[in-house]
Amino acid sequence: MAPRATVSICRACIAQSPLSASHFARPSRHFASASDPPLPKTRRSPTTFSDRLNTGPSFTDFVSSRNEAPLSMSEAYELKTVQVGPPGRQRTVSRLPTWLKTKIPDNPNYKKIKADLRGLNLHTVCEEARCPNISECWGGDNKNAATATIMLMGDTCTRGCRFCSVKTAKNPAPLDPHEPENTAEALRRWGLGYVVLTTVDRDDLPDGGGHHLAETIQKIKQKAPTMLVETLSGDFAGNEEMVRLVARSGLDVFAHNIETVEALTPFVRDRRATFQQTLRVLQVAKEEKPDLITKTSMMLGLGETEEQIYDALKALRSVKVDVITFGQYMRPTRRHMQVEEYITPEVFNRWKERAMDMGFLYCASGPLVRSSYKAGEAFIENVLKKRKAGRTETVMADMEGDIRDSRIL
Repeated sequence: MAPRATVSICRACIAQSPLSASHFARPSRHFASASDPPLPKTRRSPTTFSDRLNTGPSFTDFVSSRNEAPLSMSEAYELKTVQVGPPGRQRTVSRLPTWLKTKIPDNPNYKKIKADLRGLNLHTVCEEARCPNISECWGGDNKNAATATIMLMGDTCTRGCRFCSVKTAKNPAPLDPHEPENTAEALRRWGLGYVVLTTVDRDDLPDGGGHHLAETIQKIKQKAPTMLVETLSGDFAGNEEMVRLVARSGLDVFAHNIETVEALTPFVRDRRATFQQTLRVLQVAKEEKPDLITKTSMMLGLGETEEQIYDALKALRSVKVDVITFGQYMRPTRRHMQVEEYITPEVFNRWKERAMDMGFLYCASGPLVRSSYKAGEAFIENVLKKRKAGRTETVMADMEGDIRDSRIL
């Protein structure tokens, strides 16, 4: 009997086989040959699907907006447009104020910092949040003049605020255990005098990433003791123990953004980030370390009123916040909130004067100002250095007094 290794059966084999041809017949299968007539082609009508129940973008679409191309500057600040012109020849008119235009980044320092960041697997909020000041901050005349805001704990946040373009997921990738060391090493290489560390929210972690952030600050201070460190942290889901841990980790400025007025907070921020919780985080940090500079930031142009801004400033001063910044809200993609109003530079200047009159140590206010802003950091750096010098002078004066007293005795 022939071996059963045959993989195909031809008609000649069937003719020579002692079995009948019907034995090989299989109604459900057909082995085509060149002599068989071609099968008739059937036309299929195209199919369509229309979802009449969900007319707007789903939450999945919203959190996946990171895959969209970023809007141009004119689209990012675009308000509701109007059609002008005769029927059939209408065009959309929208104007971008000159004060909202920025340069395209093209600078050796910019390229060097970007290469260092990718080589050490680090992220920056400058890139993830599409900051308009990236050219100014990364493109200093030398590396000492350049600044960058490092974003820790990955590039994916567990929250979905309607103004923010940082990627969102329920379970981001695990923390990189080498990130604290790599961050400290990168900053040591750059030789900066002032650095800003920010984080995504990590509600998937029991401590919200508090220990990871504190370890990074400690390693930076070990490698560069004179470097001033500002952290723009999350709220750790209201975990006050983690707030206190970060506050006493060796940092110089504790920042946590209020983002908008209380009435708009539920519509602008993720529902887990409340106005009162932000106030409490800032208050706890100041209580833990009274000489620590606390800082926050607000976006304007979301539809807030003057009275609401005043109320927010009063609440911030009640918990002894030292520094505040005001900036124009920028719409990252079409899936995010629209800009409700252009705020002019004159109005920003008025809010700066009002904030200073209310007792804030410093206020940076302007259309392109962001929470991590070069001019504000320079001012805070100067204040911190003066404070340090003042403490040194006090210690020296006390020592001289002790010497004089010992001589009298």
